[in-house]
Amino acid sequence: MLQFLNALQLLLYIGLLALLGQGILFVLAGARRSSNLFYQLFQVLNKPWVWLAKQVSPKRVAPEHVPFVAFFMLGVTYIAVTLAKIEHCVSVGIKTCQ
Repeated sequence: MLQFLNALQLLLYIGLLALLGQGILFVLAGARRSSNLFYQLFQVLNKPWVWLAKQVSPKRVAPEHVPFVAFFMLGVTYIAVTLAKIEHCVSVGIKTCQ
């Protein structure tokens, strides 16, 4: 169970950092972001998260706001997984979680 929670937490953490990097490049690169190699890499990495956020969010959410929804959705899920990991470690004993 602990390995599953660790893997899920790592997957969410990578997604959060990739969305944060895409957001920073969105601001820094400006209009030329579509030709930026790293911005394109972040778009590829974030495609599953943005797709999932698009499916979950209401239709009236603007398409340019869907990455924000994905970021906050991942953030809430990351916190929930972290709390589940803490609860698991307390229930089985801290020594087994080290």
